[in-house]
Amino acid sequence: MSTMTTAPTFAKARGARKVKNNLATVLVALSFGVALIPLVWLLWTVISKGASVIFHGDWWTTDQSGIANDVAGGGVLHAIVGTAEQVAICTVISVPVAVLVGVYLVEYGRGPLARITTFMVDIMTGIPSIVAALFIYALFVTTLGGSRAGWLVSLALVILMIPVIVRTTEEMLRLVPNELREASYALGVPKWKTIVRVVIPTAMSGLITGVVLGIARVAGETAPLLILVGYARNTSWNPFGNGYQGALPTMIKDQFQNINTAASGSAGYHLDPITGKRVAGAAANYATDRMWGAALTLIIIVMALNLIARLVGRRNKITS
Repeated sequence: MSTMTTAPTFAKARGARKVKNNLATVLVALSFGVALIPLVWLLWTVISKGASVIFHGDWWTTDQSGIANDVAGGGVLHAIVGTAEQVAICTVISVPVAVLVGVYLVEYGRGPLARITTFMVDIMTGIPSIVAALFIYALFVTTLGGSRAGWLVSLALVILMIPVIVRTTEEMLRLVPNELREASYALGVPKWKTIVRVVIPTAMSGLITGVVLGIARVAGETAPLLILVGYARNTSWNPFGNGYQGALPTMIKDQFQNINTAASGSAGYHLDPITGKRVAGAAANYATDRMWGAALTLIIIVMALNLIARLVGRRNKITS
């Protein structure tokens, strides 16, 4: 009698769990679909509006020097050079500092100093980019009397990049099996040499992934560029120069301003680019195409960096 009573109860409970499981699966799938809609929409908009520009050969080899809004042509070389130089300086400064901080927190961090360091890293993780830019401006321009330049942008990006690499370094070093450390200590190897020769090489792929993700994090920041350096349409190879240097985010802003300037001009008239005379008819404006092209270029660079990080992480996973 009890067996027959238990069987329907068990079947009913199993049926209820199945319904709940299916409902949860449907809700998760719907949430994923809703989250995917704006991403796909954004990518489609940028690609459809910017693809026609970036496939021209001169887009990657020329800059915007001397290119008017109503003249087709010009490229993104000056912006790529500026962004690459600023991010490269930021990376050279950030990587050694962040990796050493991560090593300290995992291998040596004990007591109040480690807790304070962890707390400060948590605070830096949430600092807005404009606050970092204002801090660098107040220190180097207002207090020390310097001038705006591309390298100051790099210093602001350092503040944003360090916590990303520190957190990644911590996670990767904690994945290194303790047996490797103990085996090294048993052979009489000092702790510092164990870290340099055993721990860091074992976690190297994860550290590289963290660095690439940090670069992708800061490559598209706009606030430091707006505050710490002026925009130049010509290619500037010197980030320590006269305070003007192009970059991808500020190129997008510059082209957007050109669209608004053209829209606010005299309706139905424009200056002929050859004769210089005022003639009837709306002027052609290529700033829109260049704006979307610069946006697509920035997205391609950031996506490439993220793909590189994922490939490196998948090919060289740390196994415990």
